[in-house]
Amino acid sequence: MRRTIAGLCLVLLLASCGWWSDRVSPGRFETRAQEVVARWDGSAADRAWRSGLVPLGGLQDRGGWTDPPAWVTRSTHNGVWKLAAELPADPLTDARVRWPDGSVSAVPLVTAADAYAEFSKPADFVEEECPAKGCRPLRVTGAELGEATVETSRGTITVPAWLFTAKGVEFKFAYVAVAPSAVTARPQAAEGETEEVTGFDLVASKPHDLLLKYGHGSCDRIHGARAYETGRLVVVDVDEEGSGGMCDLMLNMATITVTLTRPLGDRLVLDSGTGLPVVRGVTPALYGHR
Repeated sequence: MRRTIAGLCLVLLLASCGWWSDRVSPGRFETRAQEVVARWDGSAADRAWRSGLVPLGGLQDRGGWTDPPAWVTRSTHNGVWKLAAELPADPLTDARVRWPDGSVSAVPLVTAADAYAEFSKPADFVEEECPAKGCRPLRVTGAELGEATVETSRGTITVPAWLFTAKGVEFKFAYVAVAPSAVTARPQAAEGETEEVTGFDLVASKPHDLLLKYGHGSCDRIHGARAYETGRLVVVDVDEEGSGGMCDLMLNMATITVTLTRPLGDRLVLDSGTGLPVVRGVTPALYGHR
């Protein structure tokens, strides 16, 4: 298993890597994998991931944005909005959402006012404060109900969204109109648990293989990838070993292949470090391959 690599590891500097050098034995990996399976299989998070609406990102769709002006980005990030029009207030009926597997769900919607109240909030962490004279306000001049695409645990779907028009801005600001009661937040790692595998994909013409994306230190030795399988889940891990000596703290991304006893099918892939699902999506050309 991979050691915790904090945000500091993104900066290249010399430091001792001696605080960690032990490999995780096959027995310890299997024990951890069994714990992960026992905690996840059949849990509320498992049920929501397989049959609910779990967005993999935020509810604000910026797909139509193409190189927005700096003032728009800054004002949006800082939540500098001004409502300059009445928003639609007509009652809304439930909407039908079609999933990639063909199934359909009925979901309640929020009003334009509720959506505006949410998406107009400043970011949780503001890196660039408004200049001394203040940000240029984003004046909302109208809203209409349209559509947006959302990446979810069950694939990409199209959902109703409120499309807001701002004066002087060419594109529209879209915020998903699905009510919070129909949405389950993506599960987060518990304190002290570190992500081992960050993505996976199937391997063309090799149905038993999975391509795993992971991070590692510059001086780490990689001994291979491992998988623990059940009828519904596959727990994956990369067998890494620290050098125990002086090394930079650069976090490097790479891919590695693990072979399963049978094709993945509809089984979920879980990360051994966090015990959470690994999202499908790897671009091998961008990463080193082992």
